[in-house]
Amino acid sequence: MATVFSVCSGSSFLSPCTSHTRCLSFSPKGSPLLHHLKKPLSVKSLSSLGTQEVSSVSVSPAVTTFWQWLKEEGVISSKTPVKPSVVPEGLGLVATKDISRNEVVLQVPKRFWINPDAVAASEIGNVCSGLKPWLSVALFLIRERSRDDSLWKHYFPVLPKETDSTIYWSEEELSEIQGTQLLNTTLGVKEYVQNEFMRLQEEIILPNKKLFPFPITLDDFFWAFGILRSRAFSRLRNENLVVIPLADLINHSARVTTEDHAYEVKGAAGLFSWDYLFSLRSPLSVKAGEQVYIQYDLNKSNAELALDYGFIEPNSDRNAYTLTLGISESDPFYDDKLDIAETNGFGETAYFDIFYNQPLPPGMIPYLRLVALGGTDAFLLEALFRNTVWSHLELPVSRDNEELLCRVVRETCKSALAGYHTTIEEDNKLKEAKLDSRLAMAVGIREGEKKVLQQIDEVFKEKELELDLLEYYQERRLKDLGLCGESGDILGDLEKFM
Repeated sequence: MATVFSVCSGSSFLSPCTSHTRCLSFSPKGSPLLHHLKKPLSVKSLSSLGTQEVSSVSVSPAVTTFWQWLKEEGVISSKTPVKPSVVPEGLGLVATKDISRNEVVLQVPKRFWINPDAVAASEIGNVCSGLKPWLSVALFLIRERSRDDSLWKHYFPVLPKETDSTIYWSEEELSEIQGTQLLNTTLGVKEYVQNEFMRLQEEIILPNKKLFPFPITLDDFFWAFGILRSRAFSRLRNENLVVIPLADLINHSARVTTEDHAYEVKGAAGLFSWDYLFSLRSPLSVKAGEQVYIQYDLNKSNAELALDYGFIEPNSDRNAYTLTLGISESDPFYDDKLDIAETNGFGETAYFDIFYNQPLPPGMIPYLRLVALGGTDAFLLEALFRNTVWSHLELPVSRDNEELLCRVVRETCKSALAGYHTTIEEDNKLKEAKLDSRLAMAVGIREGEKKVLQQIDEVFKEKELELDLLEYYQERRLKDLGLCGESGDILGDLEKFM
């Protein structure tokens, strides 16, 4: 759960808020919706930086049937340079010949896409028309999976029942991420999904028994949610949420450093037909027999990867911690501060994702100074400064202001670090043993968060040590007026008035 800083009533003291309802966020920007999904997922995803060998084990009968169906439908042919294979991640696409960088490896016609358009054209289109796109597609997935005459009847047996996403973890497994932001986010997402399901049951499913003649359980809904969370593309020209059978078998690799691989093109979709095609290109050169990979999302933290896809990367730069800063409604300067924040692209609450080995996010320090502003510094909130106050906040305002925000951030880091049930040293020792995938993820997540918290603490510790050396607003103002020397000495008789 992200930490919210707010000004206590009647003072300029900053305090952390631990309210679940206010602090919880499903993504770095606090959105619980699925429209931010960006990449698909196969059964599991590659978390190492190297290339892993492809297994010689034969694929399951379900995969063989699925592949034959794709052949019969003309989606693949003898020229298709990839095939599904058993790989270390579970199931993936392996090159049948040498593939060049940016070479097209598959194309899937739009008639096979699972998206809001497919829902709208189906029997449940009318009753789902007012739903959020992801909810309608989730119901569509559940319904189609139960139909013997579904166009995708050979696709559903290939899909996993669940991934290693934390939404599927047991209570015992979740206890291993005690104290992490990922735990609170996971619990929040599960509660959100359950509430959405209960609403759908009451408003859509039960009143339309002819359309949904079979029982739909919460487990069914979590399965559909997980499929969308992990397999949906959203970077196509006209698509915000689309599942592409076959394309979603491709796995992730940290070796891929670009996301330019998915395209929507118009081309031949059959012997005498043209349609929009989902075109997937290999971002790397691949030798015959090697697995083809893509990059799911360069900007996601390890916690987001764990929640969405069920894996993490060993790359420490993926470790992150989200600070959520807020202007308290009890702040006597609430209206002025909110106006300044909104004028500069922020709001009452602002989310800052801090990544390991990366500088603090833009705007974080000015926002902190704004939230901490009070006492004799409050004159900067007056209308006279409204157009220039943010530029003043880019630099230290006063020693009291800077000292306050440093102290509170460091206290918050210390409090957060105390919430974990292991130390970084204990986590490192655990990593020496062979851990199952979920425990390895848990250890990696909690260790990563702690390292980022220590990094944040170190940044503000250094700021505290520099407090006496900083140049504050009043000194800068006197210099601008020519009333203060470069060394900071006040000129002439003005000193006696200061």
